[in-house]
Amino acid sequence: MLITGEKTPDQISAMRECGKILATIYDELRSYVQAGMSELDIDNWVEKRIKELGAEATYRTEEVEFPGAICISVNDELVHSPPTDYVLQRGDVVSFDLVISYRGMKTDSAFTMVVDQAPAGAVKHLINTTEQSLYSGIKAIKGGELRVGDISSAIQAVLEKGNLGIIRNLVGHGVGHQMHMAPEIPNFGVRGAGPVLRTGDTIAIEPMASLGREEIITDNDGWTISMKDGSIGAHFEHTVLITDDGAEILTSL
Repeated sequence: MLITGEKTPDQISAMRECGKILATIYDELRSYVQAGMSELDIDNWVEKRIKELGAEATYRTEEVEFPGAICISVNDELVHSPPTDYVLQRGDVVSFDLVISYRGMKTDSAFTMVVDQAPAGAVKHLINTTEQSLYSGIKAIKGGELRVGDISSAIQAVLEKGNLGIIRNLVGHGVGHQMHMAPEIPNFGVRGAGPVLRTGDTIAIEPMASLGREEIITDNDGWTISMKDGSIGAHFEHTVLITDDGAEILTSL
């Protein structure tokens, strides 16, 4: 049995469609977000678009019971932040993390952006390098059979070269039938080590990094994970299908 759960061709097709829906929402969200709107405004818009496109907000289901349709994490908040009445300001660094369900299957994706201005300086370096590490991890998938460490080590190499804090206590994961499945996909590791991945597996690769140290804390709301030293964090993620030839990114247009 495949680690992330065996899937029929119809279930793989459902994940492809699910991924396209998620990518469409993100494409629209990048243009929609602007200073002056609250996180709750954005959450309401995302939930509406999910329904309009025929999918379901996984965070709202009994599997998760998250207080929102999407995670919206600002500045030193790294991930899993519930939407609040906070009003976005120009220059805020915002990470979005979304899981949706379609025809019984799930996909997961995340990205980081700056509100109402182009990234610059250290923030630009953080965002660009973290995103680059995601694609380096995906590129490490050569198809057929590989080890989780092949992906993890490729991500680590990019983040270390960029002198960023590598978030080691949070990991990627299998995804498909459920939001979180085996195996864990760390953002650091040794090539040739770890669980075996094979053609047909679907995984969420999600590097997270910071401009400071790697230590994280969970806020009083029980959900939000922030940087302990108050530094800015970034988060990028795609759901990918391992194929005979490499990897197919499911959460892209």
